[in-house]
Amino acid sequence: MADRGGVCALMANWFLRGVRQGVVTTAYPRHVDLSSADLPVPPTFDAGRLESERAARLVAICPSSALSVEALDLVLDVGRCTGCQRCLPLAGDAGRSSASFEWASRDREALRIHFPLGASS
Repeated sequence: MADRGGVCALMANWFLRGVRQGVVTTAYPRHVDLSSADLPVPPTFDAGRLESERAARLVAICPSSALSVEALDLVLDVGRCTGCQRCLPLAGDAGRSSASFEWASRDREALRIHFPLGASS
């Protein structure tokens, strides 16, 4: 494998620097990463603006089964969501990009977001 631009040497230097200084981690984040605006991110929905019929169509269109309806809630499982945003056109004015990509959690249930459904029309 070719070392394009000295990447291997750069990584080796970075590793040795860390070993010498004893630095295991750095503060996160040091600055806002502007490229994050281009990442695929989960959607978010306005609670109460989705009726049960539209929620059922959203569940059907989700390729990763990240959306489900439980009782009177639309549930988004961020752990399953690929950020494809196929659901957004169907959600209309009740959905939008969350613009958030930091979803790490030790609690699996924290990745399941409940959006109460509004009245059917």
